[in-house]
Amino acid sequence: MKFSEIVVKDSVITDLKVENKEDAIRKLVGSLRVNGQISADNEESIVGAILKREELGSTGIGKGIAVPHTKHPSVDELIATIAIAPEGVDFASLDGEDVYILFLLISPPDRPGDHLRALETISRHLRNENFCNFLRQSRTPDEVLELLTEADQDEV
Repeated sequence: MKFSEIVVKDSVITDLKVENKEDAIRKLVGSLRVNGQISADNEESIVGAILKREELGSTGIGKGIAVPHTKHPSVDELIATIAIAPEGVDFASLDGEDVYILFLLISPPDRPGDHLRALETISRHLRNENFCNFLRQSRTPDEVLELLTEADQDEV
């Protein structure tokens, strides 16, 4: 699975400034709504589903990275967005550190295999320290998308 297949280009945020995890999730989901990927009617339900998933255990996986995700019946295909938080966000991460890179993934409930493949692709790339360093240094959505394109080409 490639980033280009799931990341909504116009929803990438490179200057996320929020106080906490819930605000970060709301901004990410909001960016998908603003760009027509989810309806305003479903926005709150999606935020709630992601927050409920967070109650099971933080998706702040450590090393400044979080991958909040959920399955939701309002989406027909996998959609994702990315935010860079230059000042960091307290995400109750497993290592207790702030999060600087957030990948949000929403999948249809009837495609669990695709959901897992997308999470695996995201996590594989996020284990690459160089990839993460360049992501954190990205100041524009275009810079983020260029990195994702390079990562996709490495998949071939």
